[in-house]
Amino acid sequence: MATIFRFWMGTSSILIPRSKHVHCICSTRNISNVKADLTKIGFIGLGNMGGPMARNVLDKGHNLVVYDVHQEAMEVLKEHGATVSQSPKDVAAQADHIITMLPNNACVLEAYQGENGIFKSVKKGTVLIDSSTVDPDVSKTVAAAAEAQGTVFLDAPVSGGVNAARLGQLTFLVGGPTEVFPAAQKLLFTMGVRAVHCGPVGSGQAAKICNNMLLGISMIGTAEAFNLGIRLGLDPKVMLETVNSSSGRCWSSEVYCPVPGTMDNVPSSNDYKGGFGTKLMVKDLGLAQEAATRTATPTPLGSLAHKLYRTMINTEFADKDFSSVYQYFLKQERK
Repeated sequence: MATIFRFWMGTSSILIPRSKHVHCICSTRNISNVKADLTKIGFIGLGNMGGPMARNVLDKGHNLVVYDVHQEAMEVLKEHGATVSQSPKDVAAQADHIITMLPNNACVLEAYQGENGIFKSVKKGTVLIDSSTVDPDVSKTVAAAAEAQGTVFLDAPVSGGVNAARLGQLTFLVGGPTEVFPAAQKLLFTMGVRAVHCGPVGSGQAAKICNNMLLGISMIGTAEAFNLGIRLGLDPKVMLETVNSSSGRCWSSEVYCPVPGTMDNVPSSNDYKGGFGTKLMVKDLGLAQEAATRTATPTPLGSLAHKLYRTMINTEFADKDFSSVYQYFLKQERK
């Protein structure tokens, strides 16, 4: 079995109405075997996001069976009552519903369709929820295979980041059959506070990669603006207050400022550790660019953002949070 790497981290933000969900109309199918109860839950991928998400499912009283390629990640959940498995196949043999949280297209395909994958032993009627961020076509491929086996697949990438995962305050962007969405919500709300039904399978991924392209662009713009303001003599905290009370306000300035010392509990105040890694931003921006090419959609700023973050992964910022683009600019000045 090819390696399934753990999902290390992730963060993004999307503006969503304050109601618990927005239920959009999409095409329906007859899925008679789907179960309404949430009895034993499987969780595959226990990284910086998946680990706390799984813990929240466990804390809500569900029986949980877990798998991760890193034994220590499973041991943490085992100490709190989870059952440890040996493979995705082993999880599927025991679970009534399964959540996956993995880092890329290849890992998702391997987890579901590999030699020791979920589809080797999945029960009919199982609801499969993938919260990874991958190409929408990957979600559609897995969904077709799931339907052939009498199960149903939804893509449900997350918005909110590590802190939201820990606190159970995530937003899920869901693609899948309309009639399955209410049952899936019951499980999603053990890990989050909002679930937006974006449309058929693949729609959640489409919403996520568009959102993260905007996030990457806005973080670069925030870093540029703060760098210029500080060089013009502005105190960074004054700059922060000014931007956040003016038209330049955005998630990157209001929640996740890239300038060290301006906010507590964000990566920029922790040597850019934790949060959403630069490599993961490159992956998401790459997905957006692939989609833009496939649909002949002009995304000039998205392309520039992708190029900049690709350059960063060849520097000491490769394993830092993506907000370290601010420090990358400072280093460029000194050359």
